[in-house]
Amino acid sequence: MDLSLTEDQQAFRALARDFLEREAVPHRMQWDHDESVDLAIVPRMADLGFFGLTIPEEYGGVGGDYVTYSLAMEELGRADSALRGIVSVSSGLVGKSILVHGTEEQKQEWLPQLAAATKLGCFALTEPGHGSDAGNLTTRATRDGDDWVLDGQKVFITNGTWADVALVLARTSDDGSRGITAYLVPTDSPGFEAREIRGKLGLRGQATAELFLQGVRVPDSARLGEVGQGFKIAMSTLDKGRLAVASSCVGIVQGCLEASVAYAAERTQFGRPIASFQLVQDLIADISVDADAARLLAWRCADLIDRGEPYGTAASKAKLYASEAAVRAAGNAVQVHGGAGYVDDFPVAKYLRDARVMTLYEGTSQIQKLLIGRAETGVSAFT
Repeated sequence: MDLSLTEDQQAFRALARDFLEREAVPHRMQWDHDESVDLAIVPRMADLGFFGLTIPEEYGGVGGDYVTYSLAMEELGRADSALRGIVSVSSGLVGKSILVHGTEEQKQEWLPQLAAATKLGCFALTEPGHGSDAGNLTTRATRDGDDWVLDGQKVFITNGTWADVALVLARTSDDGSRGITAYLVPTDSPGFEAREIRGKLGLRGQATAELFLQGVRVPDSARLGEVGQGFKIAMSTLDKGRLAVASSCVGIVQGCLEASVAYAAERTQFGRPIASFQLVQDLIADISVDADAARLLAWRCADLIDRGEPYGTAASKAKLYASEAAVRAAGNAVQVHGGAGYVDDFPVAKYLRDARVMTLYEGTSQIQKLLIGRAETGVSAFT
């Protein structure tokens, strides 16, 4: 078993960290206060290859393996998880869905633009009444000649107000999860409206929106995959999305560790640095262990994908552990910082706010436990 990184992987990680230290870290608190990142950073991130990772060069991407992708998501999480969300939703959830399930025409139309970030995508699955119960969504797609007409509402959609294309999951029959179909919907289509959700606890810099579809008409060529296969497409896509979330959480934990070590070294109490106090060392030790454990789970999942082996359960384990670890680590980091950790002069308060949602989206911690339990026992928890 070789857990070392290749020279190319190490080089990309170093390049990513250097770029984000210069272009993101100095601005992340202002973006957080403004509730919007400066989108001028998006094309610069694309030039570095963030959006093109794992997308083949023939479709405008930079190729690369999923371990490198995991490293990229980690560095984005360490710098600002709001940036990670932009990348992993647009080129991840949307781009990879098109890559795996799209027609050649769809790949040629969308992938080069998503890889270059000249256009952004959003993944429109969650609805106001159907979050974890995604198989019972109510947005409708009705066949009308050679077109489909979509009506419904989506909520908590990352990139929703910035996206140029929405991957919309809609019901085409009443056959439960087997009655859902996926569509690639340009967001400038008549009847499509996006309204930004503001006042979030964390991830304030990324656009989160409600989507309203009223008589949105798309041609059958906009359908992604076969009729009735939308739920399977969504679930398989979310497995890889969970790797991105897990890796981003590793970045949060790593950021908490680095911030806590630096603060403990310079902060003095009772005439000596607090890093010399055993209970402070205890907090830092817990963060360090969580960083290593979460990272290894993420790398294992990425390696399974690269080797073409089943990875769904590994993705659930990585997402479950890393997201919960991010919340623990951020809480411990605030404790190390004391009162200073409760204000925006240090990054740990933002890490704590950003970490909390990671246990909720792309499958709650409880859903991950159900998936893992079903995989271990062979008995579905949903029946």
